[in-house]
Amino acid sequence: MDLSEHLFRRESGRMVAALTRIFGVHNLALAEDVVQDAFCRALEVWTVRGVPDNPSAWLMTTAKNRALDVLRRDQTARTFAPEISRMLESEWTLAPAVEEAFAGPAIRDEQLRMMFSCCHPRLSEEAQVGLILNVLCGFSADEIASAFLTGRSAVVKRLSRGKKMLAGAKRLFDLDDADFRKRLAAVLRALYLLFNEGYHGASPTAVVRGELCGDAIHLVTLLVDHPPTAMPECFALGALMCLQGAHLPARLNSAGGLSPLAAQDRTAWDARLIAQGGDWLDRSASGTSVTPYHVEAAIAATHAAAPTLEATDWATIVTLYDRLLVLQPSPVVALNRAIAIGERDGPAAGLAAIRDIPQAERLTRYPFYPAAMGELESRLGRVEDARAHFDAAIAQARNWSEREFFERRRGRIVP
Repeated sequence: MDLSEHLFRRESGRMVAALTRIFGVHNLALAEDVVQDAFCRALEVWTVRGVPDNPSAWLMTTAKNRALDVLRRDQTARTFAPEISRMLESEWTLAPAVEEAFAGPAIRDEQLRMMFSCCHPRLSEEAQVGLILNVLCGFSADEIASAFLTGRSAVVKRLSRGKKMLAGAKRLFDLDDADFRKRLAAVLRALYLLFNEGYHGASPTAVVRGELCGDAIHLVTLLVDHPPTAMPECFALGALMCLQGAHLPARLNSAGGLSPLAAQDRTAWDARLIAQGGDWLDRSASGTSVTPYHVEAAIAATHAAAPTLEATDWATIVTLYDRLLVLQPSPVVALNRAIAIGERDGPAAGLAAIRDIPQAERLTRYPFYPAAMGELESRLGRVEDARAHFDAAIAQARNWSEREFFERRRGRIVP
């Protein structure tokens, strides 16, 4: 069952993209039905015969055969993709047209077009991310609701509205459209939110969801591997994801609890992802503008370069946060800057920086806000203040792992 779930995550988006190229975006529901049929067929056959040596190829072949059946059956009752409609009218060209749609480059192009189509400017950010998760990553409405602490009915409504908008467009977004730059910003924002939800989201069951991070890295890789979308900001976001994603093997302790940066085994960090992140960060410097993704990636690279927490170049990190606050002012960025100041200049300076955060009231439900103050108060030896701040963090914890982490940290405060 775990294997089939993993395959569904990995292959469903590719299969839906190929089928949408054949059926047309107005038949997206049909494409999703064919994918579901392929997985149901796999469960039936593999239960009896065992999993094949190449399950991905088996699924693709099953989907292709099912697509051919649909095309032959519904040629007169349904309209299909206008781009290749003539190829679908003759038995001589039908099979080659389907085969071409399932070729690697065609699937990649359709996945990219689907990604940009999901980020229609008339859709909310929540709807954009939900569509990407549903269509390109194979997440159900229940799973999206769980990941983003949203009611299922709200997710269903967003997905329905988004898919109606896709169907009404008649065809997927073209990457050479004049609206490309605006859509690119929305795509990058959606992927950023997707990665962050996996890395330190608010799920009540898990503080870390590696599959969300993996999906985000996969989708940003599609962008940087395709020349028209290999823009500096795409490389910068990819660098950020890789450099932060490298921490995932050490982000949880052996009991499944949250492990802070100071306690992480840095030898467990993923060296391959760090190298990939460094390469993409270098390539992101080819443009003339600096985005928040560039600065966040540079902060992550500075952490990755330090063999220990004590060896971290906190002066550089504070300077980078200063730049990030100019580009993207927010209380969370200001809080992270204050924590870095506490490391560079001492806990009293860190607390002063926290107290100076503009609009700090927006952090009142963010558990790491009182936790940061508790940590700094503890270093100053103010035990009761520190415990009170950690009590507030415990009360605001969004899942058991955060709660256990704050309780553990509170328990280590000594007079």
